[in-house]
Amino acid sequence: MKVLFISPHYPEEMQDFTRGLAEVGAQVYGVGEMPKAGLPAKVQRHLRDYLQIPSLFDEDSAVRHIVQAARRIRPDRVECLWEPCVVLAARVRQELGMPGMTPEVAIGFRDKPIMKQRLFDADLRVPRFARVRTAREAFEAAYAIGYPVCVKPVAGAGSADTYRVGDDAELRAVLGAVERHPEINLEEFIEGEEFTYDTVCIDGEPVFESVAQYFPKPLDGRANEWITPAQVVFRDPYQPALMPGIELGRKVIKALGMTTGFTHMEWYKKPNGEAVFGEIAARSPGGKLVDQMNFANDFDVYRETARAICWKSFEAKPQRRYHVAALFKRAMGQGKIRRIEGLEDIKQRLGPSLVVTDLLPIGHPRRDWKQTLLSDGYMILRHPDFRTCMDMMRFAIATLRIHAG
Repeated sequence: MKVLFISPHYPEEMQDFTRGLAEVGAQVYGVGEMPKAGLPAKVQRHLRDYLQIPSLFDEDSAVRHIVQAARRIRPDRVECLWEPCVVLAARVRQELGMPGMTPEVAIGFRDKPIMKQRLFDADLRVPRFARVRTAREAFEAAYAIGYPVCVKPVAGAGSADTYRVGDDAELRAVLGAVERHPEINLEEFIEGEEFTYDTVCIDGEPVFESVAQYFPKPLDGRANEWITPAQVVFRDPYQPALMPGIELGRKVIKALGMTTGFTHMEWYKKPNGEAVFGEIAARSPGGKLVDQMNFANDFDVYRETARAICWKSFEAKPQRRYHVAALFKRAMGQGKIRRIEGLEDIKQRLGPSLVVTDLLPIGHPRRDWKQTLLSDGYMILRHPDFRTCMDMMRFAIATLRIHAG
């Protein structure tokens, strides 16, 4: 089994998917812009070979370079789990006449207005929306939908460049902030708790399902530096309070024509219990959610996703043992990390429930909190009891302090 894997090193979780592919018996041929010598050792040792191309984002040129190389390699699969290149992988498959997601299907997981229109046509609950290219179109859409509205890039990922807008003045300011995007998606703002629905699918059927909740909602975390964003993967997603989102997600996957691989969907639960679609991507989630799934189930979903891609099989049985929380801490102050407080208290109280601690070292420049969810350090903890897991998460958020200066 030969797998051409686009961007085997970035984002960071792709390194484990590269490992997973090799571990299930694939010969992995990486494709990317970085010189092979610059790839992490963790990636290099799992690659059969590597193709460096000038750019992944000049899509027409990238297709030509990859197709030319693929005709020599003769891969069995062309795969990508990084959002910006999912359509690129589909175009390469089409050029080579290979099985897998087509560009027409892939664009439905990438272009938000197309995505929502297809789901609206399938009679699924989506926010009212409009594709806008000019300020005039934006104001017309906002008046038609009604404030508050949400503004986001058509082909964005996560909550980057996403804003809640409550009136004309806010909309005017936000349009200036997103003017680098040639078009945006403007949609109804949904009040409610925000969750994920994540799956590994084989031929469009979920063989693994997971649900997480964001604390607070991502937009709030993006807007306020003092907030410590956190998220919890539920031990058992099949509980009555979460089933509306799971049922919606299954219908979304079917309506959009998912094939084999990972999906990451976000959905809202309104105060009345209604589940409303947010968006979906045909790739794995970032922000350590895949690692949280592993800790919840004591298995390796990186390897099992690779097995699904290569062999249409998912052998691991989800154990559903733990609720798993991740929190992402932002330093106070600017400059370099000078002091970390509370870490020993957290370790003493949480004990073996604290499974990952990854904080920037003293002297390291703090990160731009607007550009990365991981912030200046993160922790992952787990516990079989939900209330206890939440209490531990809140304690860690309140106790850990990172100072920069």
